[in-house]
Amino acid sequence: MKPVALITGAAGGIGSATAGVFTEAGWHVVGVDRREIDHLPQVAHFIRADIAEPEAPERIFAEVTSREGRLDALINNASLQICKPLIETTPEDWDQTMASNVRSVFLSVRQAYPLLKKSKGAIVNISSVHALATSVGIAAYAASKGALLALTRAMALEFGPDHVRVNAVLPGAVDTPMLRAGLNRGHVEGRSVAELVRGLGRKHVMGRVGRPEEIGRVILFLADNDQSSFMTGQAVTIDGGATARLSTE
Repeated sequence: MKPVALITGAAGGIGSATAGVFTEAGWHVVGVDRREIDHLPQVAHFIRADIAEPEAPERIFAEVTSREGRLDALINNASLQICKPLIETTPEDWDQTMASNVRSVFLSVRQAYPLLKKSKGAIVNISSVHALATSVGIAAYAASKGALLALTRAMALEFGPDHVRVNAVLPGAVDTPMLRAGLNRGHVEGRSVAELVRGLGRKHVMGRVGRPEEIGRVILFLADNDQSSFMTGQAVTIDGGATARLSTE
């Protein structure tokens, strides 16, 4: 029987690439996204739901229990990014960000836990390099990703006795629609978004931004009990060496 992974934000850049990585590795993938998607070939079972809604996780995992009957990995990938100066960020912006990026993980894990306990499965939370070092105008997102990192550690401690591992991935700049939308907001006249992506890449030790499937392979490693069986409560940064360099260098 194939192991089952549920990936939230499955229609996005990292989410869809991760679904493809898991499918190629022989997993059965359940994908969740708030958008109506006609065709996701890398997803065996698609559930349309907005995980920011408090009642959504109960419905999602009831459907998984009924249809798949098991869950081996929960990948909390869905995310919302609002780019505004802090003093221009409204309480609604803040609450929406926290609901999408933190509360949804808390609620999803509560519903998924009976299945994960039974399979001795794994949880992988997709945080961000912004949990470690951030930028101007993205405070709500950075705060939510920092909170998710702390939540990862707390869950690892609580779930360890049941042999459920919990780790986090902290991607840096990855060539996704979210990255391109952010660069487009600060678009410089005369320069295409593709040129801005290449310029951003040159600031990295690796000389480029990341590819979504590179993040997906690390997520698979952390989800797979054969590959990372002695890892829990850890944060794996995948940023092309960006945080290794002093800003004063």
